[in-house]
Amino acid sequence: METRFLKTLLLVIDGNSIAAAARKENLTPSAVVQRLRALADEVGAPLVKRAGHSMRPTEAGMAVVETARRIVEMAESMPSLANRNDEIGKVRVGIIHSMTTGLLPEILILMKEKRPGIQVEVQPGQSSDLFQQMVDGNLDAAILVEPPFAIPKEFAWHELRKDPLVVLCSIDETEDDPVALLKRSPFIRYDRKHWGGRPGEVYLKGLKLNLQEKYELDSLEAIAVLVNRGLGVSVVPDWLPPWPEGLSLRRIALKGGPFRAVGIIFPRLTLNERLVKAFAEEARAAAKAKNLGFTTG
Repeated sequence: METRFLKTLLLVIDGNSIAAAARKENLTPSAVVQRLRALADEVGAPLVKRAGHSMRPTEAGMAVVETARRIVEMAESMPSLANRNDEIGKVRVGIIHSMTTGLLPEILILMKEKRPGIQVEVQPGQSSDLFQQMVDGNLDAAILVEPPFAIPKEFAWHELRKDPLVVLCSIDETEDDPVALLKRSPFIRYDRKHWGGRPGEVYLKGLKLNLQEKYELDSLEAIAVLVNRGLGVSVVPDWLPPWPEGLSLRRIALKGGPFRAVGIIFPRLTLNERLVKAFAEEARAAAKAKNLGFTTG
């Protein structure tokens, strides 16, 4: 049984689409269908079926998907196992959206320069989703906001930076007292369901303010744009630049030092442990460079 065919099956199931799987594998849709048929012939049953505009696993597909995932992961880890003195292989990394422009490029530059044999597969997302994907074995590591619960002992956590919370307002605002500004201005909330939004939620609850809440958004960039257009003020982490272009904003520091902690988390024991730790090392180096105010490369 071809492991590359199993990988194609997983891409179809994970993306619910033959066309999406074809794009990721640089194949034609008909080639993907041929691989699925070959697998179905080998196992003796169809593994996917069409449901509306999506592709869904059949009962047989559901029965074999986790085994297929383990086989593909083991096959992809073989280069690193066979070349323990060399760093060769792939790591699958999740990263929150606010770090994809501010930190990720610096990490990838370091990986290209110092660890060229390691292929980095990047998946952006929200902290809670990325954490769960790592727990499920779909990611090798994740750069995310520190979880609002005790991190299980089987995972390693390394803090990369602390983003202080600030009141974000228009450049035309003359008020310097953040609490006074929050009391009288329309408020744009950073989604409290997000791990990144919880430090602000805790801080605001402590102030016991009667906020004039107008919007609640899950995108820091979108919040910045709305504030720039004079639609309100917000409490957000002072995330790494670049921010959206063309904005004229003020960031007013908050008393009490609230912050959002961002770090990298990964399993302590994994088949490609050496590669994951190498990536984590470069992530810490890139974050240190950013925190000191200079870039790598």
